[in-house]
Amino acid sequence: MRKDKTLSSTTIRRLTKYYRYIDELDLKNIQVISSYTLGKMMNISPSLIRQDFNTIGEFGRQGHGYQVQTLKKEIGDFLGINKLHNMVVVGAGNLGQTLANYDGFSQVGFTIKALFDINPKLIGMKINEIEIIDLDNLKDFIKNNNINIGILCVRKHCVQEMTDILVDAGIKGIWNFSATDINVPDDVKVENVNFSNSLFTLSYLMNDKYTNQKS
Repeated sequence: MRKDKTLSSTTIRRLTKYYRYIDELDLKNIQVISSYTLGKMMNISPSLIRQDFNTIGEFGRQGHGYQVQTLKKEIGDFLGINKLHNMVVVGAGNLGQTLANYDGFSQVGFTIKALFDINPKLIGMKINEIEIIDLDNLKDFIKNNNINIGILCVRKHCVQEMTDILVDAGIKGIWNFSATDINVPDDVKVENVNFSNSLFTLSYLMNDKYTNQKS
């Protein structure tokens, strides 16, 4: 039975990691997994795993482990990844083209339907069979193709303008690679991806002066 709880972003990120591992177990035809074994694989304590799973449902039996396919379905349903998502990429530069070339999105139900740009040299090209379309057609394309996620790969100076177009067209989820914050209505969800922040975190983890100091 699904539990109605608002989870922290940290818990959500662990659930996405669980899903990846459990999907691999399912592909290997492993039918049952214990929290102890899964915890050992992922370097997460079994008690934390049981706590996380208990927040979204009650589908394990003590001493018997978890059915892998059941776990996969329950976590997938909770994360909303057991349904199809149609996406567009705004900005067909190097990053936008790299995302279009990645086949892993479509394998888990996230399909890039088109890329959009203002560069006339790019318009009409296809990246991994995905067409680059003139930005002027973005709003109509979203409305006519059941698009629910917009991916922003544009420069800072125009990111809010592109955001407003996406929101006005009915987009409810934005994956923002622009390295700047955007303003959206409360019913539009944003996931920001900042490469510099990730590198700063790595730098901190490598900084022996602080991470290895003794209390």
